[in-house]
Parts: sequence; structure tokens; C-alpha cells
Amino acid sequence: MQTTPPPAFPADGQAQLDILAAYGRLFGGNATPVRMTPLMRMPGSAIGVDCAEVWLKLEHLQIGGSFKARGMFNRLLSAAVPAAGVVIASGGNAGIACAAAAAFIGVPCTVFVSSVSPMAKRHKLAALGATVVVAGDHYPEALSACLLRAADTGAMLVHAYDQAEVVAGAGTLAIEIEAQGGLPDTVLVSVGGGGLIGGLAAGFASRCRIVALEPEQCPTLHAARRHGHPVDVEVGGIAADSLGARRVGAIAWDITQRHVNDALLLSEQAIAEAQTWMWNEMRLAVEPAAALPLAALRSGAYRPEPDERVCLIVCGANMDPASL
Repeated sequence: MQTTPPPAFPADGQAQLDILAAYGRLFGGNATPVRMTPLMRMPGSAIGVDCAEVWLKLEHLQIGGSFKARGMFNRLLSAAVPAAGVVIASGGNAGIACAAAAAFIGVPCTVFVSSVSPMAKRHKLAALGATVVVAGDHYPEALSACLLRAADTGAMLVHAYDQAEVVAGAGTLAIEIEAQGGLPDTVLVSVGGGGLIGGLAAGFASRCRIVALEPEQCPTLHAARRHGHPVDVEVGGIAADSLGARRVGAIAWDITQRHVNDALLLSEQAIAEAQTWMWNEMRLAVEPAAALPLAALRSGAYRPEPDERVCLIVCGANMDPASL
């Protein structure tokens, strides 16, 4: 857990301005490699669901293989990076994106991971030039080691999800989705620490329904809603490497209180079946975390109206293809 609270995310009006500023950093004069990813649109019947349209925001095609590039590049471009470089604790995707941003800027990057992080993600980190440090069996232990390193060296601390610049970067997805397809009726989004849902919810600002999706074995937001505040939970299961934050971030908690309608839990079986279906039927090779939105529709956990347009955030693809 963080030993100090993260910077507060601004109220809605300023949040919109910060997200616009992040969009300018990513796609304006900096010539970053961050991509505007495709929006695939199809009738609900194409995936066996009774709704007008299903949109797949293919963020697994993003640089680094996940949406995380948006927040990481925005963080590193928002302030001068010290000579000591940057440090981050990450299960993999945020670290990969941070390493890519550090390589783009030309600064050192150290990524602290837990022992459950997949070797495929560690190899990717090393290939990007990052120093990988394994610290503990779970994310909180890796974060504690990361905080100590930042304090000792003066390196810029980058948080995987609970930093204002990181959340604003994720919020650029809302701008992009609306530009590509208009305003959806509903957005289905996976939740780990909450950077993605925080950014999307701030970006859309209650102009559409936002539905949070979590594995039954990683119920951070669900538990926070039950208790009335963020709490630590035990995490595990097939999506733990991406969604195993143990506690929803303070920024996401604040934003979701205002702008997120529902928080649903999905079974391991529903997630695995959706991941396999995406490969077999659409040739989309995605990690389990990215399959939760489809799992919510195909399992009936979320039942759209017949005239509804539902957007699924396909958030990442950092997995071993042999596992499909």
C-alpha cells in the first residue's frame, strides 16, 4: 500500500481539461508511439447478444500490448524526469508501458514485480531495457520495495494506476471512442486498481452508463462498495497478474462513487470461456483481463436492452498465445 496519499484527481470540469491535455501530449507535438486504436462495431447478434450494437475498443493493439501506454506516457511527459530515471511497481502491463515510455524519452527505468508476474511479461520488460526486480509474492510487497528505491535514489515514482496523470492518460480513451463511434449507451470495463475505469468514468462524466467488471477472485471495487471505502482483499485466479491490485485506488474510488453505475463479479469459467471465444471466433488473442467485458455479455451477468449500444474495452494482450 502507498505510505502517502496520491495526488487528488480534480473535480469533473478540471478533469476534463486534464484529459484533453493528456490527449494533446500523446497525439500532438510529441510524436509519441502511442496509437489511436480501432473501434470494431458489429450487431449484438454477432456475439449472441440481444442488443443493437457491440463495439470492441481494441486497446490490446496499443503499444506495449495494453491501454497502460496512455497513462505511462502522459505521466513521464508531464514533468521533467530526474537523472535517476523512473521506478514503478507493476504486475506487468503498467511496467511494460512505463519501460516503453522511458525508452522513448531516454531515461533509466526499474520495474518491481511480484513473483506471480508471468515470465513473458518479465522478458518483455527486459527487452525494452528495463531493470526488473522481483520483490515479494504480491503487488503490495513490490510497491513497498519500489517506494523505498524512489526515496533512496530520487527517481520519479510512477504508480501503476493511482496517479492523476496516469488516470488522465487512460481517460483519453473516452475522447477517442466518442470521436470514432459517438457516445455509447454503456461501457463495460475491467477493474484492477482502477486507473482505466477512473479515466473512462471521468472522461464520459455520467453521459453514458459505466459498468465495472471484476473476477470473483479479485473483487477490489466490489468489496469497497460493500464496506463503503477501499479495503484490502485476497486476490487470485486467471486474471490476477493484471487485476490483482488487492485494493482499489483512491482516485478510482472517488471517481467511481460519482460516475459508475454497477460493479459486477464474473466467474473464472465465464472469463476463460470468453477469452477462448475471442480467439476461436474472432482471432483476437487477449489476456484474461481483456475478456471480462465479453464474459459479462455472454454469461448474462450484464443484460443490455434491445436498442442498446455497448462498448467493450479490450484492454490488453500480454499473455502466452500457447495458453489459448
